[in-house]
Amino acid sequence: MAIAADELAAIIGQGSSHAYPAGAWLFHESTPRLWMGIVEEGEVEIVRGNHGSSTRLATLRRGSAFSEGVLLDDLPHSASAVAMTDVRVWRIPRAVFERLRAEKPEVFYRMVGHIARRLSGRLAAANEHLVSGKSPVVETWRKEHDLLGERELPDTAYYGVQTLRGMENFPISGIPLHHFGHFVRSLAYVKKAAALANKELGVLLPDRADAIIAACDEIIAGKWHDHFTIDMIQGGAGTSTNMNANEVIANRALEILGHRKGQYEFLHPNDDVNRSQSTNDAYPTAIKLGVILTMRDATSALRELKAALLAKATEFSDVLKMGRTENQDAVPMTLGQEFAAYAATIKDGIRYIERAAEEFLDVNMGATAVGTGINSPPGYAPLCTRHLAEVSGLPVRLAENLVQSTQDSGSFSLMSGAMKTAAVQLSKIC
Repeated sequence: MAIAADELAAIIGQGSSHAYPAGAWLFHESTPRLWMGIVEEGEVEIVRGNHGSSTRLATLRRGSAFSEGVLLDDLPHSASAVAMTDVRVWRIPRAVFERLRAEKPEVFYRMVGHIARRLSGRLAAANEHLVSGKSPVVETWRKEHDLLGERELPDTAYYGVQTLRGMENFPISGIPLHHFGHFVRSLAYVKKAAALANKELGVLLPDRADAIIAACDEIIAGKWHDHFTIDMIQGGAGTSTNMNANEVIANRALEILGHRKGQYEFLHPNDDVNRSQSTNDAYPTAIKLGVILTMRDATSALRELKAALLAKATEFSDVLKMGRTENQDAVPMTLGQEFAAYAATIKDGIRYIERAAEEFLDVNMGATAVGTGINSPPGYAPLCTRHLAEVSGLPVRLAENLVQSTQDSGSFSLMSGAMKTAAVQLSKIC
């Protein structure tokens, strides 16, 4: 149950306003928590670590609350706060919350529950940005809802409530989608191709389609990847990943159209970005494209290794050595012959991987949920596939049987085998 506005106003009203000049420290790491603050004016930076080697965690602006941990425990501050500009902060003393807990425990614990949810999200963001080295800007919050209820999200976040729930449901590996740039771009290729096809077939309004396409182009160019926050290893057949892409693209498209994030009545993640699609065709298609692009990087590196081995084969062509069988000296050979054999082995590994990657060009876009194409307009599947080939630069083709293709994972098994074979061959060189 949420805190009533009059209850919240009564609590906040017991605080007072304090001014800090630029450069002043509001509190230091490891000092006692004495109050909770709300930024009224200016910018406050939250940092962790010693002076000279600190890490920026967040930038707080008007309306941002901080030091909420004063409600939860008596532990000292885990970070420091410094005024980046002249700031004014509304401070609510610890004593106010202690009185509230004694006199109105039901209100106090509703507030604690609300604060705990915010702190959980902030801790996840802090952990991510400690690793990435980037400092998030915490400004205001927006509310989104689904069938399970209403949730708050940072207004700087391009993802939405479905992504937020996916982050909470699947904290499995700790490795988010944005660590896989080719996959994120592939998701944008898929969504762009779908928007182009839907626009051409007249089932998506042109202005919405154009905004979606523009948002996809930005993601393809490398923007907004940090907002792909779902764990790469997740349950639900990729639904949370698909929704992560839908929400990021939708919220960026809304901004392009002149609206605010979350105003889904103007452009919706499901009804517009995901139109004529299902997780069961969009997600595996994006995975296949991502694998192809990643394997191109791998085979490029292997070709460089093969060229280096061939160069050494020439260089060592007159260096004699003993060939060995069963770990014993056998007959003479040259060191150049050995390196030439290594190069041939790498060539085989490249061939195996490229043959397996060829199978990934069969895609099931337009199959929707089970391969029947339900909820997609006539002609969508071949048209979307043609657009996908154009925007991705890959010669993808529509699978011969969409029902079979939707449930088949044979190409992934084939690629796994090819990669394992290449890895074993490489290990023989070591």
